[in-house]
Amino acid sequence: MDKLLLIDDEADVQYSFRRIFTSPEIEISTAASGEEGLRLIPKIKPDLVIMDVRMGGITGLETLRRLRQFDAKLLVIMMTAYGTTQTAIEAMKLGAYDYLLKPFDVPRLKQIVEAALKAARDMKRVVSYQPLLESEDYDQGIVGRSEPMQNVFKLVGQLAASDATALVTGESGTGKELVARAIYHHSQRSQQPFLAINCAAIPENLLESELFGHEKGAFTGASVQRIGKFEQCDKGTIFLDEIGDMSLATQTKILRVLQSGEFERVGGNQKVKVDVRVIAATNKPLEQAVAAKEFREDLFYRLNVVRIQMPPLRERRGDIRLLVNYFLKKFAQSQRQPPKAVLPEALAALERHAWPGNVRELENVIQRALVVAKGAAILPGDLPAEFFSGPAGRPVAGSATPPPAPVPGKAAGADEFADLADRLFHWARAQKQLKLIPAMERELIAHALAETKGNQVQAAKLLGITRATLRKRVEKYGIQQELTVK
Repeated sequence: MDKLLLIDDEADVQYSFRRIFTSPEIEISTAASGEEGLRLIPKIKPDLVIMDVRMGGITGLETLRRLRQFDAKLLVIMMTAYGTTQTAIEAMKLGAYDYLLKPFDVPRLKQIVEAALKAARDMKRVVSYQPLLESEDYDQGIVGRSEPMQNVFKLVGQLAASDATALVTGESGTGKELVARAIYHHSQRSQQPFLAINCAAIPENLLESELFGHEKGAFTGASVQRIGKFEQCDKGTIFLDEIGDMSLATQTKILRVLQSGEFERVGGNQKVKVDVRVIAATNKPLEQAVAAKEFREDLFYRLNVVRIQMPPLRERRGDIRLLVNYFLKKFAQSQRQPPKAVLPEALAALERHAWPGNVRELENVIQRALVVAKGAAILPGDLPAEFFSGPAGRPVAGSATPPPAPVPGKAAGADEFADLADRLFHWARAQKQLKLIPAMERELIAHALAETKGNQVQAAKLLGITRATLRKRVEKYGIQQELTVK
């Protein structure tokens, strides 16, 4: 749950905030003065503070100044009815995340609060790059024990101990932002702000203003002076995601910041000096962009001081089992349910997949499988149809690894069944939450129905049970509906 503290001496404003933020995911506390707010903050530990500039007692500006002395990471949004004065701008220079003008534009208020809470979560959730997966007792971590990931861990550790600029490259979904946050959390700037900017998600005509701010009247709609992300992030770390999508004009300003620590706001001529560590990321081959004159060569070399190349999931298949277990636990915690198991056949299918969407795609597949799974385990039939194909490329319901071809002249004997049972029970002991018999019964019925193309009479004969028993099991496990959907 996100905790929001409102510091304002107007009862009407406090009432309005409680009416606007009714989500059970947000807990609102209020204080009527700066003094009261400073006393409350250590007790309730808010994720975000929204504070008026002008109040009885100490001003919002003085409250912010005192707050920064003992907590530089706590995000603060200032409110003012005097947007044409320099008071709000001074607050931004003191480290406020943003400011709002009274009376509120409710959609804009919600948008700023949502963005601030996300930034607060990014700063609070420590990302571990230590592979502590045997106990799985961490909140967030970079998962992997493969050699490519061990190389990533080494570079993260080396970067965390320095203040060098870093460039994280790799395909979409490989975890570039997670690595950037791991570098931040383990660096000397970990007690200062961290802000992430997706350069591809912001229109080009607004990106420069977002990063560097603008002066009043700099362009149509610039009714007040605005502080940019670089200024907000002074002494902290800024993460520029998808930097390969940035225009050459904005690249020039980024280069200047990296070289001298100075820039000018849009429409201004006064130099602003900042101390910001830059971590950039891209899924584009920047060397090709440099050759095509689409990316500045000097900026590339400035960013590429230390480079971390994130390996695609297909090149570290040994980590898939670890990632599956991580996501199962993650979703189980969010749903407040015990984690489900994964049948070996389903896990084998996951390990064979090409994963063009990398770790992000795997996470989505596991979430989808948990939604459709009926029992205590994920079965092959719970995975997307494209994971399995028949002789003509058609989906085969419930199939995973094809059974081994029978040896000519040799029937399956009691020893083979005993060996199979032994292996199943050995695996089940490691998956204590799995109810083995119901899970296997459901899978065998799904296989039989797929083999007989849905003919229940033939499927019942194949399984050695009556048709009535089969119908009851089909209804119990929802198998027929599943086959129809596929």
